[in-house]
Amino acid sequence: MQEKEILEKYRNVAIVGLSPHSDKDSYRVGNYLIEHGYNVIPVNPTELEVLGRKSYPDLISIPEKVEVVDIFRKAEDVIPIVREAIKIGAKVVWMQLDIINEEAAKIAREAGLTVVMDKCMKKMHESLNIQS
Repeated sequence: MQEKEILEKYRNVAIVGLSPHSDKDSYRVGNYLIEHGYNVIPVNPTELEVLGRKSYPDLISIPEKVEVVDIFRKAEDVIPIVREAIKIGAKVVWMQLDIINEEAAKIAREAGLTVVMDKCMKKMHESLNIQS
């Protein structure tokens, strides 16, 4: 499954590491996705709310269906997040720009998830000119 298909098909996106600070990339990406009709679910254990939405401490705590797990964490922190994504039945693990973890990608793929690495959801959405 290519990025365009992912962005057109799936609308429920959990952003792991979503910051409440508007100068951070995760905030800008989350805000952009909301503006373009995505259901963004913040995952940040230090915040109760981000972008006006309830924030969850981890993926397991989210009560609704998550299709895409967008990760804004250091590459070495990705494997436990991927394992949670598998447990909750996510379809896609998306590691943001500059995040590359081949072992995590292998674990996700072996569990049947689609993996995107080292790409920004916002930039991909903009470049593909996807209609919201």
